[in-house]
Amino acid sequence: MSETVIVAGGCFWCTEAVFKDVIGVQSVESGYIGGDVPNPTYKAVCTGNTGHAEGVKVTFDTEQVTLPEIYDMFMGTHDPSQLNRQGNDVGTQYRSAIFPLSDEQRAEAEAAIARWNESHEGQSAVTTIESGEWYPAEDYHQEYWEGEGQRNPYCMAVIPPKLMKLRKSFADKVKS
Repeated sequence: MSETVIVAGGCFWCTEAVFKDVIGVQSVESGYIGGDVPNPTYKAVCTGNTGHAEGVKVTFDTEQVTLPEIYDMFMGTHDPSQLNRQGNDVGTQYRSAIFPLSDEQRAEAEAAIARWNESHEGQSAVTTIESGEWYPAEDYHQEYWEGEGQRNPYCMAVIPPKLMKLRKSFADKVKS
């Protein structure tokens, strides 16, 4: 059975690269969510004035990877304690947020945040649980790491450490 989740944890190129490496993930789409401007563009979202976050829509096979595992991978591969930033990316468009598509996803998102907080004494996740309409990003943002990203100095600095976190903490769920 397939399920789809939407999460935002900084640059969508980076989050997309993480989930593309997970066994059972069938597709990952970069896009925008959580704002109040219809059909936003990358240029508009980058201003921070649309209210959107850069996010990813992840569709996965629930027989190979569970919803709690997906949320734990999300929480474990970015810094959910940073308000409106991930590294050098600063602004509400880079916030840590989960956009549940059902009551079950909302409950699992709350549980994932609680698990992260329990395992990181002295830190608290600022990850929000929000709703919003999904807008796919422009075509050139899709599968960015596989193409342009491996020639982009920003991606080369940010994505490999995220992939290392994924491999270290979720080794049994990572494609070889």
